[in-house]
Amino acid sequence: MKLYSWNVNGIRAVINKGAFQSFIAEHQPDILCLQETKAKQGQAEIDLPDYEEYWHSADKAGYSGTAIFTKIKPLQVINRFVNEINETYQLTDTYGDATLEGRVISAEFEKYWVVTVYTPNSKGDLSRLTFRHEAWDPAFLAHIKALEKTKPVLVCGDLNVAHAEIDLANPKANIGKHGFTNEERSGFDAFENAGFIDTFRHFYPDKTEAYSWWTHWANARARNVGWRIDYWLASKSLENSLVDAKIHPDVMGSDHCPVSIEVKL
Repeated sequence: MKLYSWNVNGIRAVINKGAFQSFIAEHQPDILCLQETKAKQGQAEIDLPDYEEYWHSADKAGYSGTAIFTKIKPLQVINRFVNEINETYQLTDTYGDATLEGRVISAEFEKYWVVTVYTPNSKGDLSRLTFRHEAWDPAFLAHIKALEKTKPVLVCGDLNVAHAEIDLANPKANIGKHGFTNEERSGFDAFENAGFIDTFRHFYPDKTEAYSWWTHWANARARNVGWRIDYWLASKSLENSLVDAKIHPDVMGSDHCPVSIEVKL
């Protein structure tokens, strides 16, 4: 099984560039999870007869959004969090109700769940950091732990955090800045403390210059001055099923590149 995750930063733009079609043709993912689609189903000209499509779009047009394209029909699909999580955490802040931003899809298959997430950005002025740290990250962890009670979980998406210094090109200059605050990094620690495996670091614990996002400024991508903020996490019980994890910086079309895992189930 080949599972891919890609923040496309606007699915229509990636399609118009021809990048989406060439990616599908070359990589042929069994399951493809997208973030930041910035579109509703039907707004993008996608012709993928081999795939089931599941979209969770933001109420606000042209903003956020996630989707799952899968060759295997899921048993069920849940948008947002499981009910008790939505009711337990205060998921509305000055920017609005985060549960209406199309940020999470969970698809149940025979032996596992696949969850894709587009984690709220804490903003350059850190105006959404408290919400992210005190509400969103705990709620999302509670959600995937709730799913894990039924079967193992594979989690992917743009988590909008570089976990460790090895995960960004200029760590010293970015300490305390959005995407590399102690609060955001501790949110990632919580996933690992709860038993979830960072699949890329599982296979490549010391690999440097492995990034999934680059700013548009200063020719950063060509110089590989980037951040690893896109991940596949796996329940501990799936450790022996993991075959490999990869980052695909050669795939163009977005400011992020796809990340993938191969699993034997």
